[in-house]
Order: sequence, then structure tokens, then C-alpha cells
Amino acid sequence: MAALQVLYELAFTAHDPAESLARLAKEKALPREACDFSSELIQGVLDSKSKLDGFIERFAPAFPVEQMAVVDRTILRLSIFEILFRAGTPVKVTINEAIELAKAYGGDSSPRLVNGVLGSIVAKQGTHKIDGTEHEGVP
Repeated sequence: MAALQVLYELAFTAHDPAESLARLAKEKALPREACDFSSELIQGVLDSKSKLDGFIERFAPAFPVEQMAVVDRTILRLSIFEILFRAGTPVKVTINEAIELAKAYGGDSSPRLVNGVLGSIVAKQGTHKIDGTEHEGVP
């Protein structure tokens, strides 16, 4: 959730990601582990943004990335990064969390979009990360 909030903020501002996360962590009294995890996700998404957008364009061709709602685009970037580029979180958990975020913060069609894109990516990518390592808990 913290990573989503910071990345959403960065979509509209030129704030420093670390400062935004530190401010949010203080406001919400986030535990150190949550801050570390969020920081890793934020940096990963920022570093891989063009690759992540390429996946969105490939698996949601009817929805141009630049025209997509910012919250939907941010949820997809986060989730795709976590599924394809980061070890540790089971894919099923990542997809379920993304759908819940889309329900809470997106529009009426957001959960379907997020589920469809992530499901298609997992179906096409199989059980392997981009670097060839296996997913844990692939649905």
C-alpha cells in the first residue's frame, strides 16, 4: 500500500521517492520491514518502468499506457514488477492484492483490467521470472 501511495504521488510530482516514503512512514507509523519492502518495490518500478509499460502495452493493447488511469497503471506496474522481477511473494498473493487495490482505489472496471492483464502475463510467462528463476506459488 505504501509503495502504491508513493508511486501515485510521483506520477504527479517531482518529489524524491525516499523522502516521500519517509514522510508516509512517519505519518502511518510503518514498521521498518514495511518501509524496506516498499522502498524495494518503488525503486524496482522506477528502474524498470519502460519494461513494465512494455508488458502493459503487450497484454492490454486496447488500453494505451499513457491514457490509462494513473492508479490502474501504478497497480499494474507494481504487480508486474513483483511477479516478474522480484522473488519472494507468491504470484497468487500478488494478483489477489492487486485486485483488492483496484477495487479499493480504481474505477468500476479496474479489477477486471488488473486481473486480466496479470492473468495473461502469468499464463504467457509460465512459471519463470524474466531472469529464468521459478515463481513460488504460481496459480
